[in-house]
Amino acid sequence: MSFNTIAVIGLGYIGLPTAAAFASCQKRVVGVDISQHAVDTINRGAIHIVEPDLEQVVKSAVEAGYLSAATQPQPADAFLIAVPTPFKDDHQPDLSYIEAAVNALAPVLKTGDLVILESTSPVGTTQQIASWLATARPDLRFPQQAGEQAEINIAYCPERVLPGKVMVELIQNDRVIGGMTPTCAERACQLYKTFLQGECVITNSATAELCKLTENSFRDVNIAFANELSLICAEQGIDVWELIALANRHPRVNILQPGPGVGGHCIAVDPWFIVAQNPQQSRLIHTARLVNDSKPHWVIDRVKSALADCLAATNKRATEIRIACFGLAFKPNIDDLRESPAVEITRQIALWHSGETLVVEPHITELPPSLRGLVTLQSLSTALQQADLIVMLVDHQLFKAIEPQQVTQPWIVDTKGVWRTFA
Repeated sequence: MSFNTIAVIGLGYIGLPTAAAFASCQKRVVGVDISQHAVDTINRGAIHIVEPDLEQVVKSAVEAGYLSAATQPQPADAFLIAVPTPFKDDHQPDLSYIEAAVNALAPVLKTGDLVILESTSPVGTTQQIASWLATARPDLRFPQQAGEQAEINIAYCPERVLPGKVMVELIQNDRVIGGMTPTCAERACQLYKTFLQGECVITNSATAELCKLTENSFRDVNIAFANELSLICAEQGIDVWELIALANRHPRVNILQPGPGVGGHCIAVDPWFIVAQNPQQSRLIHTARLVNDSKPHWVIDRVKSALADCLAATNKRATEIRIACFGLAFKPNIDDLRESPAVEITRQIALWHSGETLVVEPHITELPPSLRGLVTLQSLSTALQQADLIVMLVDHQLFKAIEPQQVTQPWIVDTKGVWRTFA
């Protein structure tokens, strides 16, 4: 059964590139998002996020009539759900966005349709989707009811792309396809092969769900090791970046680089899904989360210590000291601030520091709501000229290109090792 029309629900950092990839292969794609701004922007052939190469693909697809956006799902042959899956205050998974997407698409389902969940989710979420749909549409048969004779096919297929390289990795990376039945998996594989150059690796939905969580938990644990080393080295008076470079000369050692914490919509969130479902068995994963979540507090303590040194050396009052924070994104060279430790560190500094707090973030034009009224967004040159104390939080390429003579401040807190030799 062919896929003439594809609906992608959720037009964020994953949904929009996915919709554009299908549309670039001359498939009719309807993108769905609750944001009227996002819908209007896309229908103009523009984009509301920052991702290299994406805007031209969207523009061409819209102009050719293959891509359009709407706020409500329309009939299609395949539905892809790519909405957020955050956690609640108690680190329990929040599936409300997925449930809302399912309820929105249920009325337009018809026999032969394929529903794919791409959102990172706890094990069992694909089965939960099937249950929600069966309740909403008792006139249709679903895989948990009819197996291979189901009238609706359902699968789980998580993304595994790197922000800043999404349009390349979306096409080239292998995809794990978790079907509720073999037919579900095969049909999902057929759909992705529209644009996919990588391999479709087929498994069941539960394994695919845990695979995505495992990938990001593995990375979280390794980052936690590097972050813990940075704490130990600070206590011992050792340069952690030199230490890691030396250790990595061992042929079987590859330690990651430490930082101010862990952010983004995946690594800072996904391990909690495993912990929530398996609290007794996930002690290492849980500990890694605690280590990485505590790193921003350690960074703030370092800034307080540097400020005390600055005050003692200059005889200035705290209200006269300007602190400049470099970077807000959760990783280098992108505009994505989701779950960014740099944002929280900057906010905390601005809350306790009585002087002015400056921010340099070259990839945004306005501050996030949590920082408005607390800090001032400044250019790189202005911050370097005005700041007494500088805090490196995100190693954007622009910051790494700064010459040593441009950094004259003796008080530097460098969480990324970019300017550690300047002080």
